[in-house]
Amino acid sequence: MTEEDERREVADATTLAATRRGAGRRLVLVHGFSQTGACWGPVAADLAATHELVLVDAPGHGGSSSVRGSFADGAARLATTGGVATYVGYSMGGRYVLALALARPDLVTALVLIGASAGLASADERSARAAADESLADHLLTIGLPAFLDEWLARPLFAGLTEAMRFRAERLANAPAGLASSLRLAGTGAQPSLGRRLPELTMPVLLVTGALDTKFTTIAAEMTAAIGPNAAHVILPDAGHTAHLENPDAFLATLREWLATTATPTP
Repeated sequence: MTEEDERREVADATTLAATRRGAGRRLVLVHGFSQTGACWGPVAADLAATHELVLVDAPGHGGSSSVRGSFADGAARLATTGGVATYVGYSMGGRYVLALALARPDLVTALVLIGASAGLASADERSARAAADESLADHLLTIGLPAFLDEWLARPLFAGLTEAMRFRAERLANAPAGLASSLRLAGTGAQPSLGRRLPELTMPVLLVTGALDTKFTTIAAEMTAAIGPNAAHVILPDAGHTAHLENPDAFLATLREWLATTATPTP
């Protein structure tokens, strides 16, 4: 895929910045916190050969760094940007695409959640997390983005990432104020719990976790049971929280097999 083959779109009053690549069934990919749409690496390179990819910059990130709004507003902007598609979201991006699937099931032909959750169940948990996210946002603005990324990527959650798959240069393109707004407005503490609504999902749903990520593997198993028979949970070996980047070959094989057998082609 060359630079000329990519179509870049800027964020406006209702959309998010995005890069479009390839042709075929549309896949909208939504990254995790502090990443950008450029952080899908070998996953995007492989899928663009057979699909139209929409690589979104989430609110507060990349080309959408100036976008401010609630978690629900971010999901609505995602809907306008992506249209009818299979939506793939990692971590924070998974929370966004899950919210979209519940709000606009007419747009989501199939749903892929990587290391994602449905939010925190209790008001006390959400309040405590919101306070922690507020503190983290203040810390980011105090120490600056390079030092913050050093701390963020040193967390055990990301221990399985190689240096290349950390996408540090791409993360450094983010604006500190944008990331701080993402923590405050769309962190897990600011998100309504979606757990009780999981049985509403009727499209095919694939949940993917790494075998080394025991916390989110447990969460995904619970979500799969709550969704019902249209959901499948695949645990990738030799991978942690960022399973699609830690074991991309296994992730791509899993995703392609699932798309071929369960996902409905985009009109």
